[in-house]
Amino acid sequence: MKRKLFLLFVGCFFTITLFAQEKQKIIFDCDLGGDIDDAFAFALILASPEFEVLGFVMDQGDTPKRAQVACRMLYEVGREDIPVVVGRKTNDYFTSQFHWAEGFDAVKPVRQDAADFIIENLRKYPDEVVLFTVGPVPNMMDVIKKDPEALKLAKQIYSMFGSFYMGYDTGPIISPEWNVRGDEVAAKMFVENGADITFAGLDVTTYVRLEESYRQKLLMRQSPLTNALTGLYTLWRYESYAHPDPVLHDVVAIGMFLWPELFTTRPAHVKVIEGGYTVIDEGREPNGRIGMTIQKEKLLELMMERLLTQNMGRDQESPEH
Repeated sequence: MKRKLFLLFVGCFFTITLFAQEKQKIIFDCDLGGDIDDAFAFALILASPEFEVLGFVMDQGDTPKRAQVACRMLYEVGREDIPVVVGRKTNDYFTSQFHWAEGFDAVKPVRQDAADFIIENLRKYPDEVVLFTVGPVPNMMDVIKKDPEALKLAKQIYSMFGSFYMGYDTGPIISPEWNVRGDEVAAKMFVENGADITFAGLDVTTYVRLEESYRQKLLMRQSPLTNALTGLYTLWRYESYAHPDPVLHDVVAIGMFLWPELFTTRPAHVKVIEGGYTVIDEGREPNGRIGMTIQKEKLLELMMERLLTQNMGRDQESPEH
């Protein structure tokens, strides 16, 4: 009897341990190298042991250049095992952040089409993959055109997308948010597809500014990951006339998954209308949830803890990710 109880205990222990170590499969679709918030979201993902990253997918604009930045970031922290996927190129606009990886070719993106990559993984792991979109969504439109049911196979979709009650200046007037305005046709198709989306709109993202005190800590940390962030920030600031304290819009979408207790959300039916505006149709069944409130200081503290205590680099053993 004692032996049976012992074996039962051991079996339960290993089952619980295995469950506790199970990681969340994710795909991260972004426009890295545009605004600086993409780089911080990218870094937070790398510093978060909860995630098994199936791939970083580049969207909108000069996607090969964006992929080059992603490849160098992964190289610097010793995570070349994560695929970088090039989405459909829409223009040749060059940003100053592209200088950071110009000429880098030690790591190359995979050759697979972005839509095919997303569809393949969603169908391989139905109801297991969390999809993050933090840029315009032409890749999502391409997925829908090729396989209209694919996005519905995601476990959850978190999107930095929209402006519902508040605009960029935290005032009560909504704004045509960039990720919607960047490809209005794709945005309409995305929200009307029937997939389950949690929207991190300007209502919760606009508050999250990375003040100088935080940036100084990152500068002094002197790790490969934080050095990449401060280098990219310097180039972003070089060409930007924006406020020196960047708003980390895209980090919020990641935070909504990692730390849901910091947010309140509500179900809503989101529509995209002419001009890149997002509105709520109260007369229709919800097609997702929208962020309503955020504990911004706690989010920044948790992000900073991850970025400052990670120890990734080519001269370090690769962490369990």
